Amino acid sequence: MNEPIYKYLKIGTIHFMSYPQVIDGEGPIEETLKSILEDDYFNAVEITWIKDNEVRRRVKDMLKSAHITVAYGGQPRLLRTGLNPNDYDSEKRRKAIEILKEGIDEAYELGAVGFGFLSRQYDEARKEEAFKILVDTTKELCEYAKSKGNLMVELEVFDFDIDKKSLIGPAELAARFAAEIRKEYDNFGLIVDLSHLPLTRETAQQALLPVKDYLTHVHIGNAVVKDKNHPAYGDKHPMFGIEGGENDVEEVIEFLRVLKEIGFLNPEKRPILSFEVSPMPGQDPKIVLASSKRVLNEAWARL
Repeated sequence: MNEPIYKYLKIGTIHFMSYPQVIDGEGPIEETLKSILEDDYFNAVEITWIKDNEVRRRVKDMLKSAHITVAYGGQPRLLRTGLNPNDYDSEKRRKAIEILKEGIDEAYELGAVGFGFLSRQYDEARKEEAFKILVDTTKELCEYAKSKGNLMVELEVFDFDIDKKSLIGPAELAARFAAEIRKEYDNFGLIVDLSHLPLTRETAQQALLPVKDYLTHVHIGNAVVKDKNHPAYGDKHPMFGIEGGENDVEEVIEFLRVLKEIGFLNPEKRPILSFEVSPMPGQDPKIVLASSKRVLNEAWARL
């Protein structure tokens, strides 16, 4: 593409993946976020829970000063607590809903445009029951978000049998789920992550075409699936081009090509595309982030 990528997309990174030491809502949140906000490559950033009220207040000021689009990832609220929005136990499910609603409150406080979450484990023999439960949960979250203002509630599509073992995806099921929610709520969308495609065993076309009418946000990253002994096996989001990995420049080009075909690259809306790439032990987060930018730059130039 000869035109700047910023004409079609807002480019971000997931703060708590680029700097995983803050994924629990604690740690060097301000220092690491500052390094992202100082980088004018990014006009979007995805953050997660911040447990300290005073830190959260200062982060809000930082984000406002940075003139940057903010999205909120509620996924750590579930992954780090073990809570499940499609839990068969109604009491446990209620806890998951409440912690996600707390996240929606934080998202509004921090000026976010979207709130991401994920489905969790399920019993294959009771899959339809889990589906209906998740529909009810998601509708409640959409209603809650709408009652407070203008916020998209976005379900991220994950793997179903390797790492997270989530109810949603693959893509066909994600499309069915999104269609059900959209019958009542227009503030719902799906997030598709390139790094999850090797885990769901889908091509870019297979992962994106079925959900094109519901896609509001995308991530790009890498995965290792062939070698179970590899330290990055599963949903670890290693750097692009890691030995044994599945995604690099060519796969990003194909992902962007399909996004272009389905009209996701939209200068009128400019949706968010974020890096979901995390440093492995011993790697410098800034270097890994720089390598991700190089991959996207080359892919866009060759698109």
